[in-house]
Amino acid sequence: MLGSLRERYQRIMMPVGRVIAKTGITPNMITGLTVLVALVTAWFFVIGELLIGLAFLIFTVVLDMFDGAVARAAGLGTKFGATFDHTLDRYAEYLFMLGLMMGPVGAVAITWWPITPGDSFVPWFWGFFTLFGMIMASFTRAKAESVGGMESCTVGIAERQEKLILQVAGILLLALPATNIWMDALSSVPFLLNFFIALDITNVLTLCIVIVGILSHITVAQRLLYARKVIMGTE
Repeated sequence: MLGSLRERYQRIMMPVGRVIAKTGITPNMITGLTVLVALVTAWFFVIGELLIGLAFLIFTVVLDMFDGAVARAAGLGTKFGATFDHTLDRYAEYLFMLGLMMGPVGAVAITWWPITPGDSFVPWFWGFFTLFGMIMASFTRAKAESVGGMESCTVGIAERQEKLILQVAGILLLALPATNIWMDALSSVPFLLNFFIALDITNVLTLCIVIVGILSHITVAQRLLYARKVIMGTE
Protein backbone atom coordinates (compact mmCIF):
# COMPACT_ATOMS: atom_id res chain seq x y z
CA MET A 1 0.00 0.00 0.00
CA LEU A 2 2.43 2.64 1.23
CA GLY A 3 4.98 1.24 -1.20
CA SER A 4 3.25 3.35 -3.85
CA LEU A 5 4.73 6.43 -2.14
CA ARG A 6 8.28 5.15 -2.63
CA GLU A 7 8.99 7.16 -5.78
CA ARG A 8 7.82 10.35 -4.07
CA TYR A 9 10.07 10.07 -1.03
CA GLN A 10 12.95 8.95 -3.27
CA ARG A 11 12.67 12.27 -5.13
CA ILE A 12 12.53 14.16 -1.83
CA MET A 13 15.64 12.35 -0.55
CA MET A 14 17.67 12.95 -3.71
CA PRO A 15 19.19 16.31 -2.56
CA VAL A 16 20.12 14.72 0.77
CA GLY A 17 21.79 11.88 -1.10
CA ARG A 18 23.88 14.31 -3.14
CA VAL A 19 25.10 16.08 0.02
CA ILE A 20 26.06 12.82 1.74
CA ALA A 21 27.73 11.48 -1.40
CA LYS A 22 30.07 14.51 -1.48
CA THR A 23 31.49 13.45 1.90
CA GLY A 24 32.79 10.20 0.42
CA ILE A 25 30.42 8.05 2.44
CA THR A 26 29.23 5.09 0.37
CA PRO A 27 25.83 3.39 0.48
CA ASN A 28 27.40 0.19 1.82
CA MET A 29 28.94 2.11 4.71
CA ILE A 30 25.52 3.45 5.65
CA THR A 31 24.01 -0.03 5.32
CA GLY A 32 26.62 -1.43 7.70
CA LEU A 33 25.95 1.39 10.17
CA THR A 34 22.25 0.58 10.03
CA VAL A 35 22.86 -2.87 11.53
CA LEU A 36 25.01 -1.40 14.31
CA VAL A 37 22.23 1.04 15.19
CA ALA A 38 19.75 -1.87 15.08
CA LEU A 39 21.95 -3.66 17.61
CA VAL A 40 21.78 -0.62 19.89
CA THR A 41 18.02 -0.57 19.40
CA ALA A 42 17.76 -4.20 20.51
CA TRP A 43 19.87 -3.47 23.59
CA PHE A 44 17.56 -0.69 24.74
CA PHE A 45 14.57 -2.98 24.24
CA VAL A 46 16.32 -5.66 26.29
CA ILE A 47 16.90 -3.32 29.24
CA GLY A 48 13.32 -2.09 29.06
CA GLU A 49 13.86 1.36 27.56
CA LEU A 50 11.12 1.15 24.94
CA LEU A 51 10.99 4.81 23.94
CA ILE A 52 14.76 5.17 23.58
CA GLY A 53 14.80 1.94 21.61
CA LEU A 54 12.02 3.29 19.42
CA ALA A 55 14.07 6.43 18.72
CA PHE A 56 16.99 4.28 17.53
CA LEU A 57 14.62 2.09 15.52
CA ILE A 58 13.39 5.17 13.68
CA PHE A 59 17.02 6.20 13.17
CA THR A 60 17.69 2.87 11.41
CA VAL A 61 14.77 3.59 9.09
CA VAL A 62 16.24 7.01 8.28
CA LEU A 63 19.66 5.47 7.60
CA ASP A 64 18.02 2.90 5.33
CA MET A 65 16.54 5.78 3.35
CA PHE A 66 19.93 7.51 3.20
CA ASP A 67 21.80 4.57 1.67
CA GLY A 68 19.34 4.37 -1.19
CA ALA A 69 19.42 8.13 -1.66
CA VAL A 70 23.22 8.17 -1.88
CA ALA A 71 23.22 5.23 -4.30
CA ARG A 72 20.79 7.00 -6.64
CA ALA A 73 22.29 10.49 -6.34
CA ALA A 74 25.90 9.40 -6.89
CA GLY A 75 25.20 6.58 -9.32
CA LEU A 76 26.70 4.10 -6.86
CA GLY A 77 23.88 1.57 -7.02
CA THR A 78 25.08 -1.97 -7.73
CA LYS A 79 23.47 -5.40 -7.70
CA PHE A 80 25.70 -6.39 -4.81
CA GLY A 81 24.76 -3.20 -2.96
CA ALA A 82 21.09 -4.03 -3.30
CA THR A 83 21.72 -7.59 -2.12
CA PHE A 84 23.80 -6.34 0.81
CA ASP A 85 21.10 -3.85 1.76
CA HIS A 86 18.25 -6.37 1.61
CA THR A 87 20.24 -8.93 3.59
CA LEU A 88 21.17 -6.54 6.38
CA ASP A 89 17.58 -5.28 6.52
CA ARG A 90 16.58 -8.81 7.55
CA TYR A 91 19.25 -8.80 10.26
CA ALA A 92 17.88 -5.49 11.54
CA GLU A 93 14.36 -6.95 11.68
CA TYR A 94 15.75 -9.93 13.61
CA LEU A 95 17.51 -7.66 16.12
CA PHE A 96 14.38 -5.55 16.69
CA MET A 97 12.26 -8.61 17.40
CA LEU A 98 14.95 -10.28 19.51
CA GLY A 99 15.16 -7.21 21.73
CA LEU A 100 11.39 -7.14 22.22
CA MET A 101 11.30 -10.87 22.98
CA MET A 102 14.09 -10.57 25.56
CA GLY A 103 13.21 -7.32 27.29
CA PRO A 104 12.77 -6.11 29.87
CA VAL A 105 15.38 -8.13 31.75
CA GLY A 106 14.42 -9.16 35.25
CA ALA A 107 16.99 -6.93 36.93
CA VAL A 108 15.39 -3.78 35.57
CA ALA A 109 12.61 -2.20 37.60
CA ILE A 110 10.24 -0.39 35.27
CA THR A 111 7.60 1.62 37.11
CA TRP A 112 5.21 1.91 34.19
CA TRP A 113 5.48 -1.71 32.98
CA PRO A 114 2.06 -3.14 33.88
CA ILE A 115 3.12 -6.79 34.06
CA THR A 116 5.43 -8.58 36.47
CA PRO A 117 9.03 -7.40 35.97
CA GLY A 118 10.93 -10.01 34.01
CA ASP A 119 8.10 -10.73 31.58
CA SER A 120 9.07 -9.99 27.99
CA PHE A 121 7.38 -7.32 25.92
CA VAL A 122 6.56 -9.94 23.29
CA PRO A 123 6.28 -13.70 24.06
CA TRP A 124 8.79 -15.85 22.23
CA PHE A 125 6.17 -17.82 20.29
CA TRP A 126 4.57 -14.72 18.80
CA GLY A 127 7.93 -13.12 18.17
CA PHE A 128 9.12 -16.10 16.13
CA PHE A 129 5.73 -16.41 14.42
CA THR A 130 5.99 -12.83 13.19
CA LEU A 131 9.70 -12.82 12.44
CA PHE A 132 9.42 -15.96 10.32
CA GLY A 133 6.46 -14.49 8.43
CA MET A 134 8.38 -11.28 7.67
CA ILE A 135 11.43 -13.21 6.48
CA MET A 136 9.34 -15.57 4.36
CA ALA A 137 7.53 -12.65 2.70
CA SER A 138 10.92 -11.30 1.60
CA PHE A 139 12.16 -14.77 0.67
CA THR A 140 9.10 -15.48 -1.48
CA ARG A 141 9.58 -12.24 -3.36
CA ALA A 142 13.30 -12.93 -3.86
CA LYS A 143 12.69 -16.44 -5.17
CA ALA A 144 9.89 -15.32 -7.50
CA GLU A 145 12.16 -12.66 -9.00
CA SER A 146 15.30 -14.84 -9.22
CA VAL A 147 14.25 -18.45 -9.79
CA GLY A 148 10.87 -17.53 -11.24
CA GLY A 149 12.33 -14.84 -13.48
CA MET A 150 9.65 -12.30 -12.53
CA GLU A 151 10.45 -8.63 -12.93
CA SER A 152 8.71 -7.77 -9.66
CA CYS A 153 6.75 -9.61 -6.99
CA THR A 154 5.93 -6.89 -4.49
CA VAL A 155 2.23 -7.69 -4.21
CA GLY A 156 0.65 -8.33 -0.83
CA ILE A 157 -1.69 -7.00 1.81
CA ALA A 158 1.11 -5.25 3.67
CA GLU A 159 4.63 -4.20 2.76
CA ARG A 160 7.47 -3.31 5.11
CA GLN A 161 6.17 0.22 5.71
CA GLU A 162 2.79 -0.89 7.05
CA LYS A 163 4.38 -3.50 9.28
CA LEU A 164 6.80 -0.93 10.67
CA ILE A 165 3.97 1.49 11.44
CA LEU A 166 2.15 -1.24 13.37
CA GLN A 167 5.27 -2.00 15.41
CA VAL A 168 5.84 1.69 16.19
CA ALA A 169 2.19 2.10 17.19
CA GLY A 170 2.39 -0.94 19.47
CA ILE A 171 5.52 0.35 21.20
CA LEU A 172 3.99 3.80 21.78
CA LEU A 173 0.69 2.39 23.04
CA LEU A 174 2.54 0.17 25.50
CA ALA A 175 5.12 2.70 26.66
CA LEU A 176 3.08 5.88 27.02
CA PRO A 177 -0.10 4.91 28.96
CA ALA A 178 0.24 4.36 32.70
CA THR A 179 -1.77 1.14 32.55
CA ASN A 180 -2.10 -1.89 30.33
CA ILE A 181 -4.72 -0.46 27.96
CA TRP A 182 -5.19 -3.79 26.15
CA MET A 183 -6.16 -5.66 29.32
CA ASP A 184 -8.24 -2.68 30.46
CA ALA A 185 -10.16 -2.72 27.18
CA LEU A 186 -10.88 -6.45 27.51
CA SER A 187 -11.75 -6.40 31.21
CA SER A 188 -15.42 -5.67 30.47
CA VAL A 189 -15.67 -8.80 28.30
CA PRO A 190 -14.44 -11.71 30.47
CA PHE A 191 -14.70 -14.25 27.64
CA LEU A 192 -12.38 -12.25 25.39
CA LEU A 193 -10.09 -11.44 28.29
CA ASN A 194 -9.60 -15.12 29.12
CA PHE A 195 -9.27 -15.98 25.43
CA PHE A 196 -6.39 -13.57 24.82
CA ILE A 197 -4.72 -14.45 28.12
CA ALA A 198 -4.79 -18.10 27.02
CA LEU A 199 -3.12 -17.04 23.77
CA ASP A 200 -0.53 -15.04 25.75
CA ILE A 201 -1.54 -11.83 24.00
CA THR A 202 -1.61 -9.69 27.12
CA ASN A 203 -0.48 -6.26 25.94
CA VAL A 204 -1.10 -4.03 22.95
CA LEU A 205 2.44 -4.38 21.58
CA THR A 206 2.07 -8.16 21.39
CA LEU A 207 -1.29 -7.65 19.68
CA CYS A 208 0.33 -5.41 17.04
CA ILE A 209 3.19 -7.89 16.55
CA VAL A 210 0.69 -10.73 16.07
CA ILE A 211 -1.17 -8.64 13.47
CA VAL A 212 2.14 -8.01 11.68
CA GLY A 213 2.77 -11.76 11.68
CA ILE A 214 -0.65 -12.58 10.29
CA LEU A 215 -0.30 -9.96 7.57
CA SER A 216 3.16 -11.29 6.71
CA HIS A 217 1.95 -14.87 6.29
CA ILE A 218 -1.00 -13.68 4.20
CA THR A 219 1.48 -11.75 2.04
CA VAL A 220 3.47 -14.95 1.51
CA ALA A 221 0.35 -16.71 0.24
CA GLN A 222 -0.57 -13.78 -2.00
CA ARG A 223 2.91 -13.65 -3.52
CA LEU A 224 2.94 -17.39 -4.14
CA LEU A 225 -0.44 -17.22 -5.89
CA TYR A 226 0.64 -14.19 -7.93
CA ALA A 227 3.94 -15.85 -8.84
CA ARG A 228 2.13 -19.02 -9.91
CA LYS A 229 -0.20 -17.00 -12.12
CA VAL A 230 2.60 -15.03 -13.79
CA ILE A 231 5.13 -17.86 -14.12
CA MET A 232 2.61 -20.42 -15.35
CA GLY A 233 1.34 -17.87 -17.86
CA THR A 234 4.81 -17.42 -19.36
CA GLU A 235 5.78 -21.09 -19.59
